[in-house]
Amino acid sequence: MTVPDADKIRRDLPPDLDRAEREQLVALAKRLQADVPVPVPGFRGDLRRRLTGTGDRRAKAIAPHVARRLAVGYTASGVFLLAVATLGLAGVGPFAAA
Repeated sequence: MTVPDADKIRRDLPPDLDRAEREQLVALAKRLQADVPVPVPGFRGDLRRRLTGTGDRRAKAIAPHVARRLAVGYTASGVFLLAVATLGLAGVGPFAAA
């Protein structure tokens, strides 16, 4: 990642800042963009293996049919809750406004 030009950062700052505060913010912006933390390679590799389901069998990825069932279940419960909320707004059902 490249560090942006200080003039570009200054253009993004409000014009009513005093010079010292403006320079502090420019220095902070440069430091934050230069020192972006990156996870250690071991963590990234473990995460990739868990997500793809390769490597160690103890850390299995979720099976596609299980993921599909979860997605359908979450979608169905969301639709049900939206229907209950709609009925409540219409003045019908257990959550109707009195």
